[in-house]
Amino acid sequence: MSITVVDLKIGQKGIIREFSDGILPIKLLELGCLPGNEIELVQIAPFKDPVYVNVNGSHIAIRRSVARLIALDIIEDV
Repeated sequence: MSITVVDLKIGQKGIIREFSDGILPIKLLELGCLPGNEIELVQIAPFKDPVYVNVNGSHIAIRRSVARLIALDIIEDV
């Protein structure tokens, strides 16, 4: 089972590994949601949708359904 953005806890970070179906909205790619970039879960909205993430210094709201497509490698706290 792959870890995705929706599996993160608030404040937890990961490195984007891939996109599950190979397709992500172009706007997210333009904002830096690319493989190899760090992503941090900032906040989860009421009713759990959307989720707010920080990528390359930009805070982005992503639908939960889209966040499930972004596979991550978790950055372990030292």
